[in-house]
Amino acid sequence: MYPVSNIEWDLDGRIWVIADDGKNGIELMDEEAHLMEYTGLHDKNGREIYEGDIVRTGTDNIGDPDPMIGQVIMREGSWLIENEKMQEAIELFSEITSREVIGNIFEDPELMEAQHE
Repeated sequence: MYPVSNIEWDLDGRIWVIADDGKNGIELMDEEAHLMEYTGLHDKNGREIYEGDIVRTGTDNIGDPDPMIGQVIMREGSWLIENEKMQEAIELFSEITSREVIGNIFEDPELMEAQHE
């Protein structure tokens, strides 16, 4: 993942991104670029959570629901963790249950494939 502060498309359709430091930039090809929107939330380790991240829910407290692994998606204005195999989606934000980013669908698709077996 390459965090950026600025994205520009030129007239030739090329994509240029500027790094968060504002100094370094690179050109990306369309098939290489996957934009992942920041949710505004952090996982239990302080890591930023983005759309497309794969998240494991925790069971830190007695009475928490069973743990689930799912993909972070935006649906009808809400950030959700979706697990297609379980046909379940839960809200990403929780004051009592921990969330942990374990990968993303672009770099670690096998994490979700295991959920479909």
